Order: sequence, then C-alpha cells, then structure tokens
Amino acid sequence: MTTTQEQPTTGGSAFRRPKATTGFGSWFTTIDHKKIGILYFATAFLFFSLGGIEALLLRTQLSSPDMAFLTRDQYNQLFTMHGLTMIFFGVMPLGSAAFNYLLPLMIGARDVAFPRLNALSYWVFLFAGIFLYSSVLLGGAPDGGWFAYAPLNVLGGDPLGETLGFASEQSARMMFYSLGLQLAGIASLASAVNFIVTILNMRAPGMTLMRMPVFIWMTLVTSVLMLFAMPVIGVALWQLMFDIGYGANFFNPALGGDPVLWQHMFWLFGHPEVYIIILPAFGIISEVLPVFSRKPLFGYTAIVFSGIAIGFMGWGVWAHHMFAVGLGPVANAAFALSTMFIAVPTGIKIFNWLGTMWGGQIRFRTPMLFAIGMVAMFTIGGLSGVTHAIVPHNYQQTDTYYVVAHFHYVMFGGAVFGLMAGFYYWFPKVKGRMMDERLGKLHFWLMLVGFNLAFGPMHVLGLQGMPRRVATYPDGMGWNLWNLVATVGGYMIALGFLVFVINVLKSRKGGLPAGDDPWDARTLEWSTTSPPPVHNFNEVPVVRTRDDFWNRKYASGDPSRTPLRVPSGGSGEAGADAGDVAHDIHMPDPSYYPLVAAFGMPIMAYGVLFTPILIAVGGVITIAGLFGWALEPSAEEH
Repeated sequence: MTTTQEQPTTGGSAFRRPKATTGFGSWFTTIDHKKIGILYFATAFLFFSLGGIEALLLRTQLSSPDMAFLTRDQYNQLFTMHGLTMIFFGVMPLGSAAFNYLLPLMIGARDVAFPRLNALSYWVFLFAGIFLYSSVLLGGAPDGGWFAYAPLNVLGGDPLGETLGFASEQSARMMFYSLGLQLAGIASLASAVNFIVTILNMRAPGMTLMRMPVFIWMTLVTSVLMLFAMPVIGVALWQLMFDIGYGANFFNPALGGDPVLWQHMFWLFGHPEVYIIILPAFGIISEVLPVFSRKPLFGYTAIVFSGIAIGFMGWGVWAHHMFAVGLGPVANAAFALSTMFIAVPTGIKIFNWLGTMWGGQIRFRTPMLFAIGMVAMFTIGGLSGVTHAIVPHNYQQTDTYYVVAHFHYVMFGGAVFGLMAGFYYWFPKVKGRMMDERLGKLHFWLMLVGFNLAFGPMHVLGLQGMPRRVATYPDGMGWNLWNLVATVGGYMIALGFLVFVINVLKSRKGGLPAGDDPWDARTLEWSTTSPPPVHNFNEVPVVRTRDDFWNRKYASGDPSRTPLRVPSGGSGEAGADAGDVAHDIHMPDPSYYPLVAAFGMPIMAYGVLFTPILIAVGGVITIAGLFGWALEPSAEEH
C-alpha cells in the first residue's frame, strides 16, 4: 500500500491549518480536488445560467421587428456579457470542473500535484466573475462585444494619462472587461500548470502515455493550449488597460495606435480558445461512446494524435477571422489553406467515433444520446466552418448571423452537448446515485429540438444578409419568421435546462443507488467507490493495459462478468477491509490561504478603477495570503 506521509511541523503556530473536511465551512478551505471540481461546476453552471438568461432577453428583443423591449445600450451590454460569460465563465470552466474532479481518479492518483494552487485557481475564477458582474452596479457592464474590437474598446479614454479616473462611462465599462479577464486568466494559468504536472508525474504505475484515457490526453492538450494562449490575451488586455486608463496608444488610432494589432492579438488567443473549449468535450465522448457501444474505442492512436495535431494547428488559423480586414492575398491564401487543413484531424475524430459505434451493441441511455447529439451537431458546425475558409464566402458571411449559427453549432452543439454527456455519465460516480432516465431523455430532446430551432434559422438569416449585433431591424426584410422561430427555440432550450436542474435536485438524494460501476465502464475511476473516498483509492492500481479496468473485470473469463477487485499495486499489503487499508493514508489538510490570496486580487482591480488606496489594500491581503501559504505547516496533528 502506498501512503502519503505529511509531517506535522507545529503545534501552536499562528499558521495552524483547519482540519474540518465536512460541513458548510469546509467548502471555503477545501483543497480536495473532488470538492473543488464540484465548486467549479456549481459556479460555472450559475454563470452559464446567467448567460442563458441574457440570451433569452436578446432573443426576446429580436423576436419581431422594431421591438423596443431593450434599449440599444442595454442590448450592447447584454450581448457583450452573454459572450464573455459563456466563453470565460460558463463553458470553459465547466471543462475545468471535469478536469478537477476526474483527472486524478482516471490516472490512479490520490490528488493533483498542487492542491492549494488548485483551490487558488477556483477562488480567483469566482472573484473574477463577481468583479465583472459588479460593473452592472457601477456604471454599466462592458458593451464592446466579447472580442472588444478597437477602437470601440478605447473610446473615451483619458488621453492625457494623468489620472486613474476615466473621462467617460464607456471607458470604465471596458476597464472592467480588461481587469476581469486578466483575473480569469490567472485562474486558467494556475489550473493549466497544475494539470500538466499532475499528468506527467502522478500517473499510476504502468500507465504509460499511450495507456492514458483519451479524456486525459485532451486534458493535457487543452492545458498546454491554455499555458501558451492565455499570456497572449493577457498582454493585449494589459495594453488595453493602459490605453483606457493612462492614455497609451497601442490600439487607439486617434493617438497613433493600430486597431488591427488588437485583432491579431485577440484572435491569436481566440482561435486556440475555441479548441480549449471543445477538446474537453472530445475527450468526454471518447469515453462515453465505447462504454455505451460495448466496444473499445476505434482508432485510439489516431484520436490521440489528431487531438495533438489540432493543438498545434489551432495556432495557425487565427487570421481567417480577419479576412475582411484587408491583410492581402498572400496572407488570405495562407490562412485559407491552414483553416481547411485543420478540418482533417477533426474529421479523423468524427470518423473514429462513428467507427466505435459501428457494429456495437448500443445502449441509448441519456449519456449516449448526448454523445451522439454532440457528434451530429458538431459535424454541422464543422462543415459550415469550412465555408469560412473560402475567402470570397468569408467576405459575404462576416458579421452576419451565419457566423453566429456556425459558432453556436460548434460551441453549444459541440462543447455543451459533450459536457452534458459527461455530466449524466459521471453523476453516479460523484453522488452515488443514478439520475432519472426519463427526465434525462426529456432534457435531451428539448435541447436537441430547441437548439436546431434556435440556431438553424440563423444560417438562413445570415445568407439573407441580416447583420449580427443589431438591436432591432425593420419590417419587410424577410427576417421576421426566422427570428421568431429562433426565439421559440431559445425558450425551448431554457425549458430543457429547467428539466435538467429538476433532475439534478431530484436525483442527488432520491436517485437509485448507483454502485461502483453502474455503466460497466472501462476506466480506473469506476474501480473505486461511488462517491470516491477522500484518498480516491485504497490501493494505488497498477496498470498493465489500455482499458485496464475493463480487462481486469473480464480477463478471468468469468461468465457472470462479475467485476474483480482491483489488486494492490503499492508497496503495502491490502487489509481485510477498506477501513484498515485507508488507515495510514493521510491527505493534505485544508487551508485558508488560497481564499485569502485570491480575495486581495479583485480589490486591487477595483483600486485600478477607483483609487490607488485599494491597490495597496488588495496587495497587502494577497501578499499576506501568500506568506501564510508558505509558512503554514504541511499538516496538523490529528
């Protein structure tokens, strides 16, 4: 048995660590990767719901011509916050929730490499979201679009750069944009480093890279993308902050800046960001499809290397967002080709997912329905994306609803359907209860039909020339019917998510007991209890094959197909019962300091907006938190 030995170092230090691992207060000090994963999911789903409500308000405004439900200013704020929320605080962190909860379990580890850094990541993410939404009460939310094209993002700045204040409300709004995303970027970078180190150093004995589950491979590729993409947007946001607050001239053409520079930097981050969002869903359905097809994943090696190829090629396609800028024929041709080429590894994945289902004994349970829905919707989005690579087509489609339709088929149809497949699949492992199957299927069909009603007509609207980001439109343009259909579809999606919430609330305590392996699954997390203990595994498993848990269950040729107990893989010997085995395993104690260090960061951001005193106060809190972090004992005596 492998044990983790933490040596208590103090008995009466001022830096004593909290011990409670249960109760309401423990959620504020936890460094358990599973609880942090649950916190990530709950918070991200709350932001996702806010983004959904904003979308419903936008669709209500566009449901008929000349609608006055929202003012133009309110519309601008809502579509900006909808994009920001869904991208940075909704869908992307939902992927992080899955990484946090599942990564150590799927590689046979007891925890992530840096548990307190993991907690810091969550608290910074939460405070970044609160900071951004506090703008609603402090002069208005950002209103320059989620991509904040210059010069819209710098209008009304302080041209002399003499004060920390702002010459207009517009500047303050976009300053919230810059500072909020800088904070969120800190959270993403902390997570990325943690996940990469965990995957490379903490895999169970025998789990080579090519024996890792595909979900772990996609976690690794996603983390590397975050590690290199976030600094690009971080620098751009830093420059934007100086443009707005201090009269610098990076992007403002009135001061000699170059607005195209912002577009280059934003999309050099923005297109890898698409894969940061979609690759977790690729990993999830690569685990779901084999289990519910009762077959091994078809073409494991091809799927892994196509994911790596997407990670590399995602850096070479950013300028297809800028064909209409006028970069010239050479640049346009080069990026047209690279955009077409990236469809190849994506197509390989789709081919292999279909090959996995081909000839399988398919069980159409809710996770499988969402996985199949993801493949179908993402394929539609991918095909419309190829048309963006054709420069003349791109000229016609730019800034029309055709782009909105494509984007949502990829991001919603791909990422959100994939995340829902994963939620229904792993909920029994997290809660030890099965979700209601009838409500799950009702959720799926409402979401599938509503999704296609909402975003399918936008292809037509775009081809008819309806521009995006307009608060209203006149009658007689031929857009009335399709906008009404899209609005009905939006409300149907919302109804589907209401069913989902009811299902979660009902099943978390009232669902049927799940057992350890309710789906007859293939990966290591199903070899431990549901829900898993704090230390994940009583015995660290030794991996000898790909799909090792599956092979252990059926290697004996037992006709009853009864799962076998995972044998001991550590240095110790298994006891007679789980209590004996777990007795000597000690996990790191909780800590106050990730929360303290994170709490100072938004205060510093408010200081940039309002008064330098707050910068000092926030800085002292963050530095105190980091010192406490460094000086607290590794563990307390129990």
